[in-house]
Amino acid sequence: MRKNSIKNTRINGEVQKELANLIRGEIKDPRISPWTSVVAVEVAPDLKSCKAYISVLGSEEARIDTLKGLNSAEGYIRRQLARNLNLRNTPEITFVMDQSIEYGVNMAKKIDEVIAQDAAKDVHSHESDEGM
Repeated sequence: MRKNSIKNTRINGEVQKELANLIRGEIKDPRISPWTSVVAVEVAPDLKSCKAYISVLGSEEARIDTLKGLNSAEGYIRRQLARNLNLRNTPEITFVMDQSIEYGVNMAKKIDEVIAQDAAKDVHSHESDEGM
């Protein structure tokens, strides 16, 4: 994969910000979870296509429903992008599920649990040392 140019990086950022605003505030589809985040956006250099990496915090059913809702609203989202961003072409959007945020939250919980277990073991071992 070739390195993104400064222009392409800027376009990715603008599209990501605009997509997040559209999903958060303008799309009224009840299938789309309120816990939906736009993690990253990759716009092709020719501006014809775009991959939007979406993260949904919640159940598998919420993820599937959100993806269906976003895919059905793709035409509307594209029109709004064309209106709000001044691009030569408005890219066709492909939504891709990315669960890196949820993975990070789950890992943080597991780390906290292990730390709590270690702390509990330390307390018990100190109590048994003092009893001698």
